[in-house]
Amino acid sequence: MKKLTLIAAALLLILTTGCSLEPPEWAKPKTGGDIKEMKIGLSVSTLNNPFFVSLKDGVVAEAKKQGMETIVVDAQNDSAKQSNDVDDLIQKGVNVLLINPTDSAAISTVVQNANDLGIPVITLDRSSDKGDVKALVASDNVKGGKMAAEYIVKMLGKGAKVIELEGVPGASATRERGKGFHEVADTDLNVIAKQAADFDRTKGLNVMENLLQGNPDVQAVFAHNDEMALGAIEAIQSSGKNIPVIGFDGNEDALNSIKAGKLTATVAQQPELIGQMAVQAAKDVLQGKTVDKSIPAPLKLVTKDQQ
Repeated sequence: MKKLTLIAAALLLILTTGCSLEPPEWAKPKTGGDIKEMKIGLSVSTLNNPFFVSLKDGVVAEAKKQGMETIVVDAQNDSAKQSNDVDDLIQKGVNVLLINPTDSAAISTVVQNANDLGIPVITLDRSSDKGDVKALVASDNVKGGKMAAEYIVKMLGKGAKVIELEGVPGASATRERGKGFHEVADTDLNVIAKQAADFDRTKGLNVMENLLQGNPDVQAVFAHNDEMALGAIEAIQSSGKNIPVIGFDGNEDALNSIKAGKLTATVAQQPELIGQMAVQAAKDVLQGKTVDKSIPAPLKLVTKDQQ
């Protein structure tokens, strides 16, 4: 009798747990309603970076123009915090998620959670490794990395010795920018050292200081974003050397540094435009329209002569 009671209790627990997985009615996304009643949840990898501040501004401005509410959360470059943030956005009943992943692998679980609830996901600048993403709105990072390498070859010739400052390990932008760069660099340049500095200016400074000590004959630096590039310039100036540095993003600080003759060049994105395009894609998805899986934003190489 006791055994039967235990089995019955176990079955009841399984049934109860199964029922709890069903989302409450308020958390289920609206369909076919007024777009002005829709709520956007935006998770940004970090707002301690001018590029992502501009991206956020683009989202908020375009959403306001469309009459949509935006809830913004800052992951502070912490993938665990970002997962919790997105879960919180889901609990607040957002109708669509715009996610700029800190880590493309780590974000996969919450993307899949959103999929299970029927909440559409659009990623910005970086992708998610798994889950159903309606669209990735981003610059062509592979093409941008290639543009940087080609510019170094044009400037210094084949075989030039280059240091590469890599972004956050695991981020799709890190992989893609590195891939494009090495499509040219592996045959036409000599990459004498590379190390992650996590898209961070202070880390870019510290990493560059160490790499300069071990590689005094370096002729150029390619950084996967402008923040690391600006940190690298500080280290180079402190060492008394004059080494060209190419960044990636085209943020305001980088453009000002190019004007001042410090940063040599940057592969410029348009973060505000990326934000605007993501909101338009979100609007289309919420209205039942089909959107392209990849929505590219234009890139251009900016130098002092081309501003």
